[in-house]
Amino acid sequence: MRSLDDAGVKIRRAVPADATQIAAVLLESFSEYENLYSTEGFAATTPACDSILHRMKEGPVWIALLDHSIAGTASVVDRGEDLYIRGMAVLPATRGRGIASLLLKRIEDYASTHSYRRLILSTTPFLHEAIRLYERFGFSRSQEGPQSLSGTPLFTMVRNL
Repeated sequence: MRSLDDAGVKIRRAVPADATQIAAVLLESFSEYENLYSTEGFAATTPACDSILHRMKEGPVWIALLDHSIAGTASVVDRGEDLYIRGMAVLPATRGRGIASLLLKRIEDYASTHSYRRLILSTTPFLHEAIRLYERFGFSRSQEGPQSLSGTPLFTMVRNL
């Protein structure tokens, strides 16, 4: 696995001043799939700045910096013994540099340090590259819900720690 300094990528906790850029990264990262989402599902996947600020109060949000610009993001929220990953995205122009793997590694380290039992996430069946990444990282499909995000199909993936 790459170190956090590989290819000039740095991972750090987001601060409120990053919220606008995080919202822009989410929007740009998922725009190519917008027609596959319901309107409400796409809005939930690409939240505005105020929602990002709210997420920062619910749990850690990380950003991946490439040449001092935000190239990716991920956040987590506590669900008891589980740590739920949400809002994970990497800008299309910066994909293939291991940024998503670095974000997942940071989340895994956080989960281990805080004694979580599992990592869980929900994804859509059309995000093929993301699904392959999650599988390479040890996630497997689960029958746990949710099955839909405002009309957009979802499935859950789990990784035991």
